[in-house]
Amino acid sequence: MWLDDAASRPVDLDLVEALRQATADLFELTDTTLDFPKAGQVRFRGAFRVDPAGCYDELRRRFERLGFTPVIRADHSQTALIAIPVVFDPAPSRWIVNLVLFVLTIVSTLFVGAISEPNFVWPEIWRGWPFSLSILLILGAHELGHYFAARYHKVAVTLPYFIPIPTIIGTMGAFIQLKAPVKNRRALLDIGAAGPLAGLLFAVPILFIGLMTSPVGPLPPAGYTLEGNSILYALAKIIVFGRFLPAGGVDVQLNQVAWAGWAGLFVTGLNLIPIGQLDGGHVAYVLFANKARRLYWPLIGGLVLLAVLTQTWSWTLWIFLLFIFGRVYAEPLDDVTPLDPRRRVVAIVALILFLLVFVPIPLRVVGL
Repeated sequence: MWLDDAASRPVDLDLVEALRQATADLFELTDTTLDFPKAGQVRFRGAFRVDPAGCYDELRRRFERLGFTPVIRADHSQTALIAIPVVFDPAPSRWIVNLVLFVLTIVSTLFVGAISEPNFVWPEIWRGWPFSLSILLILGAHELGHYFAARYHKVAVTLPYFIPIPTIIGTMGAFIQLKAPVKNRRALLDIGAAGPLAGLLFAVPILFIGLMTSPVGPLPPAGYTLEGNSILYALAKIIVFGRFLPAGGVDVQLNQVAWAGWAGLFVTGLNLIPIGQLDGGHVAYVLFANKARRLYWPLIGGLVLLAVLTQTWSWTLWIFLLFIFGRVYAEPLDDVTPLDPRRRVVAIVALILFLLVFVPIPLRVVGL
């Protein structure tokens, strides 16, 4: 993605020689190709004298002094060190936009929480604070997990953008935008997995607190909506109530906090779908590299089949978005350095969490 956007310029032979000298103690050079793989780029092939994970920062510093950024790729039995003629130095973001969207999201989530209360009137929108606070804690933790992981790895990143919109949870979630490419797969895993893991640290206890304070009562005779179950949500109900609900004509009547916990798990499950620019897509890429792209059509087909078999047409919008935007993966600058064992475990745990929190049928209307 980032490499496609890099500007090209005529290759200067003096700069090529300077790049060679800059890599001499780090990279054993066997051949050089100009204007490859794209115009203005220079490919050096050979082998690193030291671990690229340990020397990449120094290599990048040297390249940037000459107006280039190093990209590392496997090239059959050799390693390709590609100099692209760009230095990533993004302009500062306008934080006022983030603040306005956050305030609007507070209002929209307050409204969603308040309308669930009996005898709601507009001046009492503040009554939605349990839901608003709970869902914003979950979403905020999720995005700040990404943000601080990116800052730790010295990747330019925006503050979270919250999306206020009149949905059943008052928001379409939030996102951050990476303003420069990530160094290697280890950094990409840290940034991609930090969000859902941080969000779940809040979502799970919020869900349990909400369930323990929600009453259990009879189901209405007709015309009601049931929230969908993930494996984790079903287990939580069994732990709290000693049985799976709904059952025997009764169900838990979710209060604002419980509804926020359910919504937090639901949003996390969406983000962990292992495709494209989603958090799960980052995890899949660091585990499987370019083979992760093979998941695209099976996952799209699986979601279509799920929508048809369950008649859950709300999946249509998500399928459309993934069809348009789900083919692009975040490729790190150094795509050679593998995951270390600890991060490999984290990546596998993240994929297992997807299976635990994914909700096949988010909402089901009964009796209409």
